[in-house]
Amino acid sequence: MTAPFTTLDSFRSHLATLPAPDPAAGAAAAARNGQLTKPPGSLGRLEDLAIWLAGWQGRERPQASAPQVVIFAGNHGIAARGVSAFPPEVTAQMVVNFRHGGAAINQLSKTFGAAMTVHALDLDHPTADFTQSPAMTEAELVAALTTGWNAVDPQADLLVTGEMGIGNTTSAAAIATALLGGVAEDWVGRGTGVDDHGLARKADVVRAGLAAHAALLSDPLQVLRCLGGREIAAMAGAIARARAERVAVVLDGFICCAAALVLHRTQPGALDHCLAGHVSAEAGHAGLLVALDKQPLLNLGLRLGEGSGAALALGIVQGAVACHSGMASFAEAGVSGA
Repeated sequence: MTAPFTTLDSFRSHLATLPAPDPAAGAAAAARNGQLTKPPGSLGRLEDLAIWLAGWQGRERPQASAPQVVIFAGNHGIAARGVSAFPPEVTAQMVVNFRHGGAAINQLSKTFGAAMTVHALDLDHPTADFTQSPAMTEAELVAALTTGWNAVDPQADLLVTGEMGIGNTTSAAAIATALLGGVAEDWVGRGTGVDDHGLARKADVVRAGLAAHAALLSDPLQVLRCLGGREIAAMAGAIARARAERVAVVLDGFICCAAALVLHRTQPGALDHCLAGHVSAEAGHAGLLVALDKQPLLNLGLRLGEGSGAALALGIVQGAVACHSGMASFAEAGVSGA
């Protein structure tokens, strides 16, 4: 399916036409849940997960046997301002590691049977330093959104989007500050492990970026263009494509949720097909989840990125599906119901 947009305005319009879940499938899944060989509600959130997924997949018995993990990588002009503990060349080096199967996300994808792909977005040409000019032109932003859109396998039954990009926690913090308010210090975190001076530099960079683009920050897509990164935009494009295909999304950490926030603020309800895989140790992530009204499945102190927390949460979703779709009903098992 070719991306149905060529401009930001057409992308915005497309978000308003995205499909809803199938209420009949959700109702059938809920009815089945009530007949399974267990006390009512005894599987807690697993029951809600299975019914929710059934609605998006349009079937009484949901599936989670073909998850997809998509990693996007991009470089940021603001990395030159000392906002990361690692140099920008690490982005390309980690892409090689992903492709050779050596990263944490490779192991987690393999563990949960997820097909994993990696997309490097113009790493030789970082985004502009957003304290001086918009990070991307409209054409560059649309190209990144399109990369994300085209990366999604419509046959997948779950999607995880992950990222790699030195400097991208600063970009995500700038997006969060622009769209949710507060001060820079509310949203910046230590990312790759910066010290106190690095943390202060990140806050300064966020403030400078917001000041430089103040006239455009009422529009979430302009926030993404001015303050975002190619990999952040690609995640937004992939999440939107998943909705178009009615593929449920497991959101990852702070950077992924900043991408999702842009969609949420552009079109209310745009994230109804998403759940939060985890809450990370990055300072602003919990606040982002509150803004998105998403309750995380896991809280393990992760802060790696790469889609790792969401990939780990695939196991929870798969457990929910296995119980719902595989358990016998009272009638099938010959067990007396309540």
